[in-house]
Amino acid sequence: MAEKFIENLADAEKILYTADHMIYITFPLINDKRLLLKIIQEIKKSVINCITSILHYEYAHRRVTLYKDPSLNFRIFSEKCAPSYNITKDEIRLILELFDFVEKHRESSFEFMRNDKVVIMSGNMRPKTLTIEKAKDFLILGKNLLKKTRAKFFGKIFIVRFFVFIELCK
Repeated sequence: MAEKFIENLADAEKILYTADHMIYITFPLINDKRLLLKIIQEIKKSVINCITSILHYEYAHRRVTLYKDPSLNFRIFSEKCAPSYNITKDEIRLILELFDFVEKHRESSFEFMRNDKVVIMSGNMRPKTLTIEKAKDFLILGKNLLKKTRAKFFGKIFIVRFFVFIELCK
């Protein structure tokens, strides 16, 4: 169990690196809505891996109890873990917005591209619009979450490596 949180964090970093490449290199070349949707799905995977990593770390140190219900575990993360990792309420709201976008995409039967925006029609025919800027906001959220998690786990030495990673991704 002790290594599980490190594996999740490493997976989150790999996925985030891929999403960063897709958003800054691949998407401008291809400009396909499916790629933009794939990018936010990848960012969601990375965010989930960070959250899972935090929960496993806290569980290993006997500070939280984990459940089989993901929504209950997310509530534990947001109420008990997030403050000690300096994860703000705004970041929690952005995480929930990211999850909502991916869920709406999964449930949607109709999506289209209009003026560099992906419009996702939900079951009640209310449009949800995804822009490249919003996807970049989600990417920044993922990077910040990864940075804060690494800082808590490994201290300041690994933060320098993370900033090198960010600079290489630009």
